Amino acid sequence: MSLSNLAIIGPGLLGGSIAMASRAKNPATRISIWARRDDAVEDVKKRGVADVVSTDLRSVTEGAGMIVFCVPIGAMASLAGKIAPFVPGDALVTDVGSVKAPVVESLGKIFSKRARFIGSHPMAGSEQTGIEASRADLFEGAVCIVTPEEATPPRDVEQARQFWTMLGCKPRTLSPAEHDRVIALVSHLPHLLAATLVNLVCAENPDSLKFSGNGFRDSTRVASGSPGMWAEIFGVNRSEVKKSVDAMIEKLREVSGFMDDEAKMRQFLSDAKSWRDELKKE
Repeated sequence: MSLSNLAIIGPGLLGGSIAMASRAKNPATRISIWARRDDAVEDVKKRGVADVVSTDLRSVTEGAGMIVFCVPIGAMASLAGKIAPFVPGDALVTDVGSVKAPVVESLGKIFSKRARFIGSHPMAGSEQTGIEASRADLFEGAVCIVTPEEATPPRDVEQARQFWTMLGCKPRTLSPAEHDRVIALVSHLPHLLAATLVNLVCAENPDSLKFSGNGFRDSTRVASGSPGMWAEIFGVNRSEVKKSVDAMIEKLREVSGFMDDEAKMRQFLSDAKSWRDELKKE
């Protein structure tokens, strides 16, 4: 995909990594980054990852061929409304939000007949935040879910897939609603479980943390993520997350019921191992 002018709204982990990966993969690309605060602008400038860095949305997005929203979900609609009047009509606009149905609905309406919008979600986040955690290889081998609507032109889908492929991702396609169901299971529920496990251990016996090994650290790593960001994600996708939580509660009850049955426990663990080992083949 030929990309000459890229605008990134938000210089955090994902926005910074998109800039770094784009510069590494396609050095000719003109990269512009919008940041909300002057100190963030200065930080980005010091890192040299963009040609233009500004708190002025128009100077960043006007003339851009590709625009990527890398801000919290709740901030996207307001910013989209501000840039819609001067975004080029042929620009492809996407985002990196962890919840897709409400984002696609709101931004799709805002950019209707103004630009081309299609949702995206690169599965390449981290418990770390900020541009200081960004890196050029963040997207290498990561799945990126592209979420077109029924009326989205195939050309737009293909161009979005090409963009993420250029950054190193393996693109997949789901509808916005199906994305939210799937990601509630494989991303949102695991984060909630990690936080729950930490809080449970500390409520039962905080001194236990002194004796934890790699298993506990690996299982709870994502609990170090931004509380504000994750509270917003759980709230926006609350319906699907609640379904996943209810399913997990039922599964735990089932497991508790056969704790004394070694054969059932062995089969349960064998099934889990077989499924988990499939991830190594991806």
